[in-house]
Amino acid sequence: MHVDAGSVEDLRKAGYLTTKVGSQPVCVFWHDDRAYGIDDRCPHLGFPLHRGTVESGLVTCHWHHARFDLCTGATLDPFADDARSYDVALVDGRVLVAAPAPSFDRATTMRRIDDGLEQGLTLVLAKSVLGLLAEGEDPRTVLAAGARFGCRFRAHGFGPGLTVLCAMGTSLSHLAPEDRPLALVHGLRFVSDDTRGRAPRFPLPPLGGGPVPANRLPGWYRRFVDTRSGDAAERTLVTAVAGGSPLPELCRMMAAAVTDHVFVDEGHVIDFTNKAFELVDHLAGVEPAAAQLVLPTLVHQTADAVRHEEEGAWRHPHDLAGLAASAADRLEHVLGAGRLSPDPSAAAFEADGRVGALGWELLGEDPAEVVEALFRAIGDGASAEQLGRAAAFAAALRLTRFHVQNDHGDWDVVHHGFTSANALHQLLVRAPDPLLVRGVFHVALKVFLDRFLNVPAARLPARPAPEAGPDLAALGACWDREGGVDEAGAIVYGFLASGGRREDVVAALGHALLQEDAGFHWFQTFEAAARQAFAWPDGSDEAALILAGAARFLAAHTPTRRELAQVVRTAGRLRRGEALYAEDTADGARAWTGLPEGSS
Repeated sequence: MHVDAGSVEDLRKAGYLTTKVGSQPVCVFWHDDRAYGIDDRCPHLGFPLHRGTVESGLVTCHWHHARFDLCTGATLDPFADDARSYDVALVDGRVLVAAPAPSFDRATTMRRIDDGLEQGLTLVLAKSVLGLLAEGEDPRTVLAAGARFGCRFRAHGFGPGLTVLCAMGTSLSHLAPEDRPLALVHGLRFVSDDTRGRAPRFPLPPLGGGPVPANRLPGWYRRFVDTRSGDAAERTLVTAVAGGSPLPELCRMMAAAVTDHVFVDEGHVIDFTNKAFELVDHLAGVEPAAAQLVLPTLVHQTADAVRHEEEGAWRHPHDLAGLAASAADRLEHVLGAGRLSPDPSAAAFEADGRVGALGWELLGEDPAEVVEALFRAIGDGASAEQLGRAAAFAAALRLTRFHVQNDHGDWDVVHHGFTSANALHQLLVRAPDPLLVRGVFHVALKVFLDRFLNVPAARLPARPAPEAGPDLAALGACWDREGGVDEAGAIVYGFLASGGRREDVVAALGHALLQEDAGFHWFQTFEAAARQAFAWPDGSDEAALILAGAARFLAAHTPTRRELAQVVRTAGRLRRGEALYAEDTADGARAWTGLPEGSS
């Protein structure tokens, strides 16, 4: 099929002709005594290329100065995509443009994700994600691309970028379908920010010369982390992975090394450890060597991290580190070498509502009594999962009861307690081991340490009258102006207390989060709140209070400039062929209505 673009005489006289091949605008340029066909929409942001300049075999788009080879359409500027070229024939004085067969170049799209990650090109990332999903690609393909890049190009290892990427992968099923591409772009953007300008990582090989007895490796690993021998610990871990150690055993080994010390690095290391295992789960089936790729990136930061038993706040005026150490010794005696697991006693503990009651009890004013409350729960048959969930609920209540008269930065203090508690709970679900249960005591003592951020405590939201259940649409005003903290919490709690669905609240909070230029802690808090809310029975007060706390946290940090969401909307408009400029001046000049200033 050919399209007649006009006469050869008109082409030579004007220097170009414009036409359409299907719905795609095409420009035929006359240059160096021959005709060249190329998309008339600049693939960067859609500006008409016929308004550009042709010189030396290149057409330059004047909007952002992207340059394209007339022969192939390929760009010389990575912030722009390649334009499509068209075969042109001159027959009987007419200019005939051949319509190319439609095609999707998966390899090029995957390469463009790497380009976007390397150079921080959010528009390129957005176009690539939308293109892959439109072709029916599994979203895990995007997660795998981000994971490979993030693990390779950050010498310090697993960090905020991979954490947000994993959190968005975990949250996809809870989000509205139209929000899912944006969630993936947010994750990739964080990986890009976290790797750009950093040294790459050079992984160490496993030990050679024959198999090492697998039962030695966990002890070696903990010993080397304890003595801050990062290289030795990494070789131990990669040897365990290469030897086929199952994921639950690797989880026990690595999480035990974290809980050997108190609340390591403000809880970030336990959260990174959990997210790394969740990322390995996400990559199953799309990245064969996921454990080998991801898990070793945790080792050096685990060994190098701040240990809070070394800091004054955990020693004075209460010796919380000492309490944690004595609790660990006592726990070893109580549990022996066995592992906590659900049994009839745990079912009774759940049915009696004692898990939630334990969470409230952990808000006590006496740290020794906090420790005793946990031991009483163990004696009453609580499982490892129930202990972790109760501690996470207590940590969530610090957010729900956080008073706005506190310093704004103190939101991060209670955030660290909550997200680390969620991470520990997830690890206990994965590997219910006594060594990990020590972490429950650390989390509970962290909750105690943060008690003054609830003095005075924000008033808990009240149950609405049955006929006056709040509408989630009212949350919009809380994100669009500062100060809607208590209002956001009340709307969410009231909606759930009136019989509303957790799924609707999580989707609404996720939508609000993704519209903002959100910070690292926001993504952690949202994802942790969603995980914890769904860990409780449907209609439970615990789930309502957790999500109310997350809503309060988001409302305390909004609004922002909301640039990234606009970038993704722009990418979607480009895919639909929309013009991102408008004839709105008296002389017919086109005024820009697309991306925010500074985006690319």
